[in-house]
Amino acid sequence: MSEVRSVAQRGDLFGQRVREHCAMQPHRRLDVLVAGCAQDGPLVLEHVETRATGADEDHPVIRRILEERADLASWSLGDLRCVPMPPRSYDVVQVSFLLERVRHAELVFDRLLQSLRPGGLVLLRMRDRGSAYGLLDRVTPSWLRGLLWRSLVPPGWPGPLPAVYEPLSSSDGLHAFCLSRGLMITDELRNTSGPARSRRIGAAAIAAISKLTNDRYPASHDEITMVIRKPQHHFARLI
Repeated sequence: MSEVRSVAQRGDLFGQRVREHCAMQPHRRLDVLVAGCAQDGPLVLEHVETRATGADEDHPVIRRILEERADLASWSLGDLRCVPMPPRSYDVVQVSFLLERVRHAELVFDRLLQSLRPGGLVLLRMRDRGSAYGLLDRVTPSWLRGLLWRSLVPPGWPGPLPAVYEPLSSSDGLHAFCLSRGLMITDELRNTSGPARSRRIGAAAIAAISKLTNDRYPASHDEITMVIRKPQHHFARLI
């Protein structure tokens, strides 16, 4: 069975923000949509009843992982512009390493936001197209990524999944998107978690990209982590 990494079990930023959110509406079940559920498990919070639903692209690797999982109440695979996402049905939407690997990323993100209740949270993790890791990932031919995958990543890591990296998969892209839709970014962090870093050849390639681009594509991080809040008031643009 493939390893699943839960964002809340680390006691990190996501867990803290969701606990604060739950404190404002106690004794209510937390409905969570996990978009990109191949690489993250649903939130696990003590003393909080949670019902998690998964949604992702219909990819053989993803389908195989989800068929072995028991931590989702239900899940849907397919074109994320079309899969069932009832409007205003979730308190939290986890977007886990998804935006960098799908086409029409803005349309997909808009649909995810439509499924979020007013005042709800988006917990977002993605690879940064503006990092050395992101550049290397998106310029490496798919056949070569498939050939090298198992030698570059830890055992059990799902993939290789597509590497699309549309402009939204960057800090500037996300800030512009959120500004245009009246969303509030409450937290933003940059981390290193790319699986290829775990092997010497991958780390060397990332360092070389950074050096060749004069650090325009830095090796200092590869992941962008954000907490985004959907506005509560009626005069905001509701999406």
